[in-house]
Amino acid sequence: MNFDFSDDLKQLRDQARRFLTEQCSPSVVRRSLDEQEPYAAELWQAMAEMGWIGAAIPEEYGGAGLGYEGLCVLAEEMGRVVAPVPFASTTYLAAEAILLAGSEAQKKSWLPRLADGSTIACFALSEGVGNPDPAAIRARVVGGRLSGTKWPVADGGIAEIAVVAARDEAGEIALYVVRLEGVTRRELRTVDPSNDQARLDFDGAAAEKLSCANGWAVVQRVMDRAAILIAFEQVGGADASLRMACGYAQERFAFGRPIGSFQAIKHKLADMYVALELARSNAYFGAWALETDAAELPLAAATVRVSATEAYHLASKENIQTHGGIGFTWAVDCHLFYRRSKNLGLCLGGLPFWKNRLVDLLETRNAA
Repeated sequence: MNFDFSDDLKQLRDQARRFLTEQCSPSVVRRSLDEQEPYAAELWQAMAEMGWIGAAIPEEYGGAGLGYEGLCVLAEEMGRVVAPVPFASTTYLAAEAILLAGSEAQKKSWLPRLADGSTIACFALSEGVGNPDPAAIRARVVGGRLSGTKWPVADGGIAEIAVVAARDEAGEIALYVVRLEGVTRRELRTVDPSNDQARLDFDGAAAEKLSCANGWAVVQRVMDRAAILIAFEQVGGADASLRMACGYAQERFAFGRPIGSFQAIKHKLADMYVALELARSNAYFGAWALETDAAELPLAAATVRVSATEAYHLASKENIQTHGGIGFTWAVDCHLFYRRSKNLGLCLGGLPFWKNRLVDLLETRNAA
């Protein structure tokens, strides 16, 4: 079985890499860190014009129809430059939730607005500290009005709409589309200011229920799909961290030799490479499962979530260590990747959550 991308997708990857190298330099990311702008609006609009936001949205709903493999390719390149845009929230989570759970009318109403970049969306699941758990969902919709609190919500401070997991009048979990006009928002300070995080307080906000049944099962499907796509961002970031560390190890001299010639540095770089290639292999398997909607998708998602999270954390950490004292300074870009690795490692539940899910899936498969 060939898990490699097609020539067309490789060409898309090359084009995306050139574009992002030119348009998303570290100075663009630093504008978010310096609180000059909440996200790179010009970059976001350019992505919309190229069809990236709607890459996996079918053409009948205003998308580009590139498929999930195309979206995976784009995700890796955005992870490589730590792009400060609400791409994951809008594309991996909100759009996927509407595709999976929305009626035909709801898809035609909302998806074109997401695909063209005119509407930014977020996915409001968590209600405080802890991993995703249906028992933790306390927000409730009564008479079409939503009350409750969601935090942290990625891109909740800049989104126009939110797809919210809440309980209906019967106490069952369902998904709702909520316009965020008039909703109280509070900025949350995190280690990665280039990725907006907010607390949303709903007090009788109008909520449009998506048409699916068994809402938590849909939430888990959305999380599995997003885990694979975010893993590609993690692979891209880990690869960029490894390249940065290798470049510095070749140009930094100590005792008359490049530091990359010393065994301790060689071992660091080798460990980073091994972890990255394991994550990349799992990510390619995940891309296949996502594109084909294979039965193995939940297992592929848990596997790549674990390996990609570990690989990005290791690569971003060891990149700083390879740079030595200067690696800890604001002036060097190492911290951009470390910040993003920590943020992505928690955005869909922490590593223990996905490790437990992986074990549970393997036990279920082996029992069968």
